[in-house]
Amino acid sequence: MSLRLEQVTKRFGHVTAVDHVTLSIPEGEMFGFLGANGAGKTTTFRMILGLLEPTEGTITWRNKPINYNRSHIIGYLPEERGLYPKLKVKDQLIYLGRLRGLDKQTIIKEMKDWLERFKVPEYAEKRVEELSKGNQQKIQFIAAVLHKPELLILDEPFSGLDPINVELLKEAVRDLKNNGTTIVFSSHRMEHVEELCEHLCIMHRGKPVVHGALKEIKRSFGKKNIIIHADFPLDELSQFPGVVKAKPTAEGIHLQIEREEVSQHILAHIAGKGFVRKFALEEPSLNDIFIEKVGAAYE
Repeated sequence: MSLRLEQVTKRFGHVTAVDHVTLSIPEGEMFGFLGANGAGKTTTFRMILGLLEPTEGTITWRNKPINYNRSHIIGYLPEERGLYPKLKVKDQLIYLGRLRGLDKQTIIKEMKDWLERFKVPEYAEKRVEELSKGNQQKIQFIAAVLHKPELLILDEPFSGLDPINVELLKEAVRDLKNNGTTIVFSSHRMEHVEELCEHLCIMHRGKPVVHGALKEIKRSFGKKNIIIHADFPLDELSQFPGVVKAKPTAEGIHLQIEREEVSQHILAHIAGKGFVRKFALEEPSLNDIFIEKVGAAYE
């Protein structure tokens, strides 16, 4: 395990923002960090970065304590953007790269490669304030990865991006992971975490309520979803034994069931009643698990 948090607690006066968190984040993997606003995600990130001292507990990277002196091994994309609006993109990145110990030539080469990759090579000479919010996000991302960090922390990296830019950024993040970077990211979008992460943690009121491999979490949740499209009424299935939740849709109904076997009883029940266009048994979504564990939808 590369990043380890051991009984980490952070208090601000009488408020406990992070409460005895113990987590292991595997090296060279992408780790999803979920939780509603105020769950303690950003505070945890700031402690990993050495910007905040834990009240109790230890944080280590490859078995050595992490602190502000070792922050050069980390890249950080904060949720709040922090670029200087009046500076040109090139000057901005040279300044931030120099802070990370890179020389100007290296920075310019890396910057050109990234701007090409993000299809905006002409932005080097533009002032940050001239760029759209989504393009400022790309520049902030480049600033976080210029120095090729071992550990990359992305706080809501996809917020404010249109679908095309989300795909560009996702591809960049995947490539970094494949080249050995350990990535921790928080996102409001469950589907991004499902698509990108093998391991994850759901935080609620400063504590991890779910933590582990995504496949295991889904398996242990037990419940499954059924999607049925048919040309006859299906409303009565909401009362069917073993059905936990039912949601009518334009084409039919979505059901959440207690366990897999229930699906066979439902299939037998509706067979012969009319034309069934679709009957699909699916894994529970991360959203289902989040709602169950945290007691609310992820807003």
